[in-house]
Amino acid sequence: MASRLIFLAVCSFLAAVARSQSGDAAVMQELKKSINAPSQLGWSDADPCKWKSVQCSRDGRVTRIQIGHQNLKGSLPPSLSKLTSLEVFEVMANQLTGPLPSFAGFNSLRSLLLSNNNFTYIPPDFFDGMTSLQDVYLDYNPFNSWQIPVGLKSASTITMFSATSANISGPLPDFFGSETFSSLTSLRLAFNNLEGPLPASFAGSSLQSLWLNGQNSGSRLNGSISILANMTQLTQVWLHSNGFSGPLPDFTPLTQLQNLSLRDNSLTGPVPDSLVGLKTLMVVNLTNNKLQGKTPKFSSSVQFDISPNTNSFCLPDPGAECDSRVYKLLDVAKDVGYPTTLAENWKGNDPCVSWKGVTCIGGNVTVLNFRGMALSGTISPSFSQFPSLQRLILSNNNFTGTIPNELTSLPNLVELDVSNNQIYGKVPQFRSNVDVKTTGNVNIGKDAPPPTAPGGKGNTGGSSGGDGSGDGKKSSTGVVVGSVVGGVCVLVFAGTLVFCLYRTKRKRSSRVQSPHTMVIHPRHSASEDAVKITIAGPSINGGTSETYSHGSSGPSDLHIVEAGNMVISIQVLRNVTNNFSEHNILGRGGFGTVYKGELHDGTKIAVKRMESGVMSEKGLDEFRSEIAVLTKVRHRHLVALLGYCLDGNERLLVYEYMPQGTLSRFLFNWKDEGLQPMEWMKRLTVALDVARGVEYLHGLAQQSFIHRDLKPSNILLGDDMRAKVADFGLVRLAPDGKASIATKLAGTFGYLAPEYAVTGRVSTKIDVFSFGVILMEIITGRRALDETFPDDSQHLVPWFRRMLINKDTFRKAIDPSLEPDEETLASISTVAELAGHCSAREPYQRPDMGHVVNVLSSLAELWKPSEPADPDDVYGIDYEMTLPQALKKWQALEGVSLIDGDASSSSYLGSNDNTQTSIPTRPSGFADSFTSSDGR
Repeated sequence: MASRLIFLAVCSFLAAVARSQSGDAAVMQELKKSINAPSQLGWSDADPCKWKSVQCSRDGRVTRIQIGHQNLKGSLPPSLSKLTSLEVFEVMANQLTGPLPSFAGFNSLRSLLLSNNNFTYIPPDFFDGMTSLQDVYLDYNPFNSWQIPVGLKSASTITMFSATSANISGPLPDFFGSETFSSLTSLRLAFNNLEGPLPASFAGSSLQSLWLNGQNSGSRLNGSISILANMTQLTQVWLHSNGFSGPLPDFTPLTQLQNLSLRDNSLTGPVPDSLVGLKTLMVVNLTNNKLQGKTPKFSSSVQFDISPNTNSFCLPDPGAECDSRVYKLLDVAKDVGYPTTLAENWKGNDPCVSWKGVTCIGGNVTVLNFRGMALSGTISPSFSQFPSLQRLILSNNNFTGTIPNELTSLPNLVELDVSNNQIYGKVPQFRSNVDVKTTGNVNIGKDAPPPTAPGGKGNTGGSSGGDGSGDGKKSSTGVVVGSVVGGVCVLVFAGTLVFCLYRTKRKRSSRVQSPHTMVIHPRHSASEDAVKITIAGPSINGGTSETYSHGSSGPSDLHIVEAGNMVISIQVLRNVTNNFSEHNILGRGGFGTVYKGELHDGTKIAVKRMESGVMSEKGLDEFRSEIAVLTKVRHRHLVALLGYCLDGNERLLVYEYMPQGTLSRFLFNWKDEGLQPMEWMKRLTVALDVARGVEYLHGLAQQSFIHRDLKPSNILLGDDMRAKVADFGLVRLAPDGKASIATKLAGTFGYLAPEYAVTGRVSTKIDVFSFGVILMEIITGRRALDETFPDDSQHLVPWFRRMLINKDTFRKAIDPSLEPDEETLASISTVAELAGHCSAREPYQRPDMGHVVNVLSSLAELWKPSEPADPDDVYGIDYEMTLPQALKKWQALEGVSLIDGDASSSSYLGSNDNTQTSIPTRPSGFADSFTSSDGR
């Protein structure tokens, strides 16, 4: 009887095994069919357990599927959810599409690798029950917008969660701390749509690598980064390109930190000594914040980028101490959290020169007026460090706490205004001649703080911000001007196109100014249609206003250069270019000729003239595009548009002058022009400058733009050999999200991404491809297309890929003028690998420009040419000056004549060398298009 029972049990077990094996086998057959498994995959045997890249357990259950990098197409079948014994599932770097099946209940799954595909949907219960999960890679998939589900908490053993560019939205979940994920060491969620602050649960976590950089500008992570001080295991932190604000934390507990990138945020306050002295630090990037105090001086072993001109440091020299008054005012700002409104304005080393709220007499601070600045925090006792202080005005803010007793020691104080705040407690005993104003503080005189009310201020007399008038009101004029300033208007009346350029900039002076205001009057009559433009305020000739009518019988010199600052006639531009003399031509290309303009004092400008004979609709599109883009973006690595001029059928653009011309000269024509070959570190710095400019276009400006014509002849160099991206005639708005849209082809052969050249599909990844080609040119000194080489070597990209195969051939591909040593060769090899990724055939295989910037910035040595102290004055340009005044500051940039090696360039610094091989800048038969944000 016993033997019979044993026999039945064995039979039952074998039947169960057979059923399970048969079920897994059926699923695998469905998977094979669904992904159109190619023959090289080796899935021909009837038994899936014998298939290549597939492993099974002894009982025939499928435990591993590893079919990454096979160029597979198709989708994953829903029946995949039946493979519940899976331990490893890898399909990364294929072209799989469609939704993911639910893996809920996969309690044996350890590794899940789905990156670099085209999956569109992830089920909400996808992670439920994955109790053995350790590694998750979901990067670079165009998922529908989704949030990290609470079900992920069941995967408490996870060590790596990577979902860069996976369209994750909403706040960062609060369960990534050690309480839930005690083994989580890497969290990589860059380039998503996350918003809100860093969760408090990060404190005490085991995270070592944290990537949260580049959240889309519509959302952005924000708030304080103070939680980092409690994340003591961190070695790598990328929080750049977000909206983080407030001061840097104490880095003393982070004894393992090696790589810190905080650039492109709104961080304020001084750089703490605990960061500067961190022994483990290898790479740090603090560029483009609002950091204050002295410029930090890091150890020579640290690769750092702080760019003093993109912060609010007192002096540009690392380690140079600030004026004592600067430190005292920063002590005051500390107690209100180093607010952005002060950090944006408190620049330079002399607080008595245009610092917001600071008034001095004889270099001594006599008035501090912070009325209506929406400040919150406590009143700083550090105000007592200014013995010359006579008036301290803190009204209409959100101050809490009590009035510090230290203020009673100020010997010259005659007025203290703390009205309309949330102050409580007894008022200290001031001298009898001190006027202390405390109205609007409902708890003043009481020992207890005011009760807190959600969303409320606690009193009714406060102002949330404002102009310092104390009444919290704004005039109607301010509303009207505010609704206009900062935009570009394009008006069409009876076929007449008029552009109105507005540009604002923060004031650097506390003096009252009379800004020009532009009012547009449409005028219609039976005899004519015209647009009258009145420029109110002081005119260039000293009058009170100037009026021009475009299309009427009035003056023909309708023009606006830096509207709000000055008006300049076309006659001025004719004079400075010697009537657009042939001898003044800097370059030809596209739809414009660029002339060197030279004022009577010898200073130069670059004037791009759109010839009336070629001012077609396409030319108008490029003119409109260039103005629209350059008035919406402003970055130290994008060439600056100073203004423009309209006169009849002619359109002229006025740019800053770049003395060293184009990158083409230094890569391809340096021998012919008697130049020195560019050293590798300078090439690397140029590449990093360009990458930063393009990254800003793609995601850091208020809108996302695609350049569409990146090439060395559109990269301009200053006297310090720092680079700026130029020629924005082909720029268009980037499509929302990760989708691409079709457009008519435009650009330059050799730099066109395959998907763009073939189908006209455009996304930010076409710029990444072009940048990859530029990196190849920087490494090799060869042009993207060169007909002087044999047929199989004329196109740089495939030739470069072949040369990159092994070390010997790659050495032969490097520009001989570089003569690299082993250290330089290692750097070049890394950039070469990056170039290969950037120029990958499929867009999803190319990195975003943020990752490109990180790779290049980690390679770039400290090569810091002298730079002006003012971040808005990179080439001596003060945008609040009139153009002649600004031009007078350019005399130091008297450079060599500008010659571009690309005869076909559409850059405004091009060569007219007809001896070269001509490669069409814009393919014949294709019309370029620029589409506005509304699709027109």
